[in-house]
Amino acid sequence: MAADGGRLSAIGDPERDGWRPGPGRRPFFALCEETDVPGTGHGLSKGASLCGIPDDRLTVYRGPFDPARDTACPDCRVRVRVLGDPGPTLEDRLGHRVRGAVPGPLRGELLAALKQGAQVGLWVSGPAAELVRRHARPERIAEGGALVEAVVRAGRRLGLARVVHGTREFLVFLPQDGRPFVARAEPGP
Repeated sequence: MAADGGRLSAIGDPERDGWRPGPGRRPFFALCEETDVPGTGHGLSKGASLCGIPDDRLTVYRGPFDPARDTACPDCRVRVRVLGDPGPTLEDRLGHRVRGAVPGPLRGELLAALKQGAQVGLWVSGPAAELVRRHARPERIAEGGALVEAVVRAGRRLGLARVVHGTREFLVFLPQDGRPFVARAEPGP
C-alpha cells in the first residue's frame, strides 16, 4: 500500500509484446516484499509478484525491483530475463514527461542524459512541501529554485523524480496542476 492509502502498481505489462527499449535500459517492475517474509525483493506485475505471490500478501515500495541485488528473489530474477522488456522503462516515461516541461537548458541536458542511459533514482508523489523538504532539500537546489518555491506555496500534490548523471543531479518537479519543470541540485549524500 502507498503511504496515502492508495495501491501502487507496476508500470510494466509482461503480456505486451513488440516494444524494446534502447541500449542500457532496464524493465521496470515495482519492488515488493512478501509481507510476512521481509528481506527478499520481488518484482510486482499484474496482481502478483513475478514468481506468483498474490498482491494481497505483498508490501509494495515506491521504487524499482532490481534483479541484480543479492536480496532479489531468484525466481523473479529469472522471470525478468525471460519476459524481456515489459514496456516503457521508468526513464522512458520520465523522458516523455520532461519533453513537455518548461523549456530551458536543464530540460535539454536532462533529455540528453536520459538518452545516454541515466537512470531514475527516485520518483515519488505526495504533498509538495513534504516532498521538497524530504527529497529535494531546498538548500541544495542550485538552479530552478524560484519555480520550486512557487509550487510549495501553492500547497498542492506533486510528483518528484531524481536523476543523477555523472556529477549532475537533476530534479524533475511534476506539479498536479501545472507544467513539469527541471531543477538542478548540488550533489549530496
